[in-house]
Amino acid sequence: VALPIYYATGSRLKGFLWALLSGISEPIGALIGWLIIKASGEDMSQVVYGVLFGIVAGMMIMIVILELLPTAYKYDTEDRFVTHSATLGMATMAASLCLFKV
Repeated sequence: VALPIYYATGSRLKGFLWALLSGISEPIGALIGWLIIKASGEDMSQVVYGVLFGIVAGMMIMIVILELLPTAYKYDTEDRFVTHSATLGMATMAASLCLFKV
């Protein structure tokens, strides 16, 4: 995070502060998660697991839709690889889910 900010602005302080902000978000997220787990009692119920996994899955899907796919299409303007790779990835995940059920 720091290096692109430094090269874009020429300011070491801005690079450092953005890197600090980026790094501090993970412990803050961990603290929030820990507080949710502690608030649910001694043993986390299946509902709490489901809600937490759903929130994380939603975040990951939004990152893919808003950031990764547009960037991939930017570098593959003729769409020779992106659609096929995304479809193959989804098929692999679906197959692995089916195989783990057996």
